[in-house]
Amino acid sequence: MKFLKDLFGSNKNNGRLEKIDLTKRFDLMSRVGQGSMSKVWKARDSRTGRIVAVKVLDKEKTEKLEARFKGLEKPTEGEIAVQLKHKNIVETLEHGLTKAKEQFLVMEFVDGAGLSFFVDMQNDTMKAHRLDFMIQLAEGIEQFHNADWIHRDICPRNVMVSSDNVVKLIDFGLVVPNTPEYRRPGNRTGTANYMAPELVKRQSTDQRLDVFSFAVTCFEMYTQQFPWEAARTLDAVVQHINHPPKKISQYVPNIDADLETTIMKGLATNPDDRWQSIAEMKRQLMKVKDRVGAGG
Repeated sequence: MKFLKDLFGSNKNNGRLEKIDLTKRFDLMSRVGQGSMSKVWKARDSRTGRIVAVKVLDKEKTEKLEARFKGLEKPTEGEIAVQLKHKNIVETLEHGLTKAKEQFLVMEFVDGAGLSFFVDMQNDTMKAHRLDFMIQLAEGIEQFHNADWIHRDICPRNVMVSSDNVVKLIDFGLVVPNTPEYRRPGNRTGTANYMAPELVKRQSTDQRLDVFSFAVTCFEMYTQQFPWEAARTLDAVVQHINHPPKKISQYVPNIDADLETTIMKGLATNPDDRWQSIAEMKRQLMKVKDRVGAGG
């Protein structure tokens, strides 16, 4: 594929990337996020005056992750992110290396809150826009899949909602190309409660694992619960994935029946029984929205 050749070519140039002193280039105004593998600052770019988000990846953890793909020349998060142009995917303006050889990304600053906040609060904004949020997220994932990537970590903490209610995917640390080499069994990465059964069981995977994670996210957006008992470890996930998921109507008795059916199909244990693409699932959600409105 051409996009992989282009990326592999840029990978070979990593050693020649200019290393930047972030504290000189950016005014790091405040810490706005920290994940297991990165730190994120709200910052002002001294070159442009623009307010941006600067994400710095943990060097040791990033190298450990990339070592899992030894021999495959896996593109870096920055190389992937700068290609993604869609209203429902955070825009990455540039990427590079710090003086300490840490990978960093410069992204648009999203003035808003994480989807996790809305899941937890179930406030008026969430109730009025919940189904619309789901559809926007599906559109971002669809664009992602159309570009031949597998996200592998769709969950509320990797999604932002701007102050004007635009949903944006924000994290691409576990992304892999949608190619046979990366679909092979064995690489179990992701967030435990959102991981598809085929991933947990170390079977072959494809983009349908993102459909499953998206469906878990949709379930949580309505119920504040997971379809199965919450699990903190992969061992705990393995123990319950062979049981049927709870129904959304157990928590939300008045949910639209077609909406519940659409989400539950995305949770099918066997990927052949799921929606075969995020686009298929999105179309069903749009039909429900046309009938019941943005809040679902």
